Amino acid sequence: MEPTSFSCGFASIIGPPNAGKSTLLNALLDCKLSIVTPKPQTTRKRITGIYHDERTQVVFLDTPGIMEPMQKLHEAMLKAARDTLQDADVVLAMLPFRKKDGPIDFEFAEMLHSDWLKGAGKPVLAVLNKSDLVTAKEQKEAEAWISEHWKPAAILSISALKGVNLPELLSALRPFLPLNHPLYPEDELSTAPERFFVGEIIREKIFLLYGREVPYSTEVQVDEFREQHEKDPTKKDLIRCSVIVERDTQKQILIGRGGQALKKLGQAARSEIEELIGRPVFLELFIKVRPDWRKKHGLLKSYGY
Repeated sequence: MEPTSFSCGFASIIGPPNAGKSTLLNALLDCKLSIVTPKPQTTRKRITGIYHDERTQVVFLDTPGIMEPMQKLHEAMLKAARDTLQDADVVLAMLPFRKKDGPIDFEFAEMLHSDWLKGAGKPVLAVLNKSDLVTAKEQKEAEAWISEHWKPAAILSISALKGVNLPELLSALRPFLPLNHPLYPEDELSTAPERFFVGEIIREKIFLLYGREVPYSTEVQVDEFREQHEKDPTKKDLIRCSVIVERDTQKQILIGRGGQALKKLGQAARSEIEELIGRPVFLELFIKVRPDWRKKHGLLKSYGY
């Protein structure tokens, strides 16, 4: 295929927590790549998802939500989001529609434009998500405000959850991608290794199964990923993970009475991990206490932040 007939490039997805960035990535790829929960700030690191069709390859960069940093972990998350702007050919700036207090958060939109988009020097597609939450009049009001204040390359109102206007979104970003050969094979969905997604799946189950405090104080490290099936098809792959928390009380909550909570976590995670890699696994989870790990640069660096 000639480079002049094929577009290939990078698209950064940025926006506030719970804007639907990960939901959008999963919908575009028709694959659950980014973890999704009802709680904000689920995504902590940049996640690469690769979209393919007959004339385009888009390397999407899903990022942590933009928020006021409260500790060093948040600062690392914001740096991961900002760094993607340097790598991107086009930026998808996402804002969610809402039911109350105006169709979108205009104050946040102003901050996002002035602090993030203006200085990036990249074409911006304004993506207003959750269009099913507002009326057509409210949708047009928000689009008009964004057009006047941002002057983006394009504005699209979508519903990532319901698949509304996603083909139109792909068509809108295509002109901003360089004409080039594809960078990755057609069957590759991400540049991240399997062990990264194993850790993300376990984190997602913690967000879904535990209360408000514990998930935000938790990190998951994959200590061992032994693919034993290659040598002996009768053996399961062995995966050992450390679940890091900040306090002993959080450790007790994760384990639960008689270890029942940890057992439930392991079962839920193992089922999805097996679906991801397509083979049975033996999953071991160990809970470790690292006081104030979210505030310590050395620990954050060791956890990949």
